[in-house]
Amino acid sequence: MRARPVVIAAALAALTFQAGACTLTMALEQWPPYVYSSAKTGVTGLDLELARAILKEAGCTLLIQPELPTARRQILFQKGELNLMLAASDTPERHRYARFSAPYRYESVGVFTTADKQAKYRHLAGFEAIAKGRLALLAPKVGWYGRDYARALPALEQSGQLSTFGSFQQGVRMLGAGRAELIVGDATALRYEARRQGVKLAALPFVALRASVHLMLHAASTTPAQLEAINGAIVRLEQGGELAAIRARYGER
Repeated sequence: MRARPVVIAAALAALTFQAGACTLTMALEQWPPYVYSSAKTGVTGLDLELARAILKEAGCTLLIQPELPTARRQILFQKGELNLMLAASDTPERHRYARFSAPYRYESVGVFTTADKQAKYRHLAGFEAIAKGRLALLAPKVGWYGRDYARALPALEQSGQLSTFGSFQQGVRMLGAGRAELIVGDATALRYEARRQGVKLAALPFVALRASVHLMLHAASTTPAQLEAINGAIVRLEQGGELAAIRARYGER
């Protein structure tokens, strides 16, 4: 029995998709433990391992270009020269040029001190209390760390309590050197860097922000079908426990 042309066409289209029509390109960045490279491990990290598993399950090919400055990476993404960014927040303004996958993990922003000072600061319940207490705080130069932080930021800056850092390596070094007694930032990244430097951190008893993160695809150079395949892969890998196993290796529940 001869196959009908429409069946053949559908089969060929499916094979084309599986063979690499879904090719996503990102630029390397150094944001341990999420994405980073080293002579010993090569290019790796929590987000990169998760993305590789998801894209492989979805039938997509991942290409990684050399490292670029953050601003340059964003410009190239908006132009479509890069069409994938990891750990993205789904915001309304980005929908002009991007589409977002289902969440593949959650990020938490916390406030930490050194372990020897935990008892001294465990009563603090938010950034307003930090501002009123005239306590010195270290924070990343850029990023969104929740509404409570945004409300307290003017007071922290005006009083001179706030010092900023460009990398978590720098921030933990400043904390260890006594530049401030508190530090805010991505909880997993701070704990990772503190372990690397041998600084013992203790978390204050409040979470500044907990939010989902997504794969962000450039809208014009990807298709709804590719996004559907990626979302299906996330569902299957979550149900099968593969994504949870990767997160667990990096200390994330």
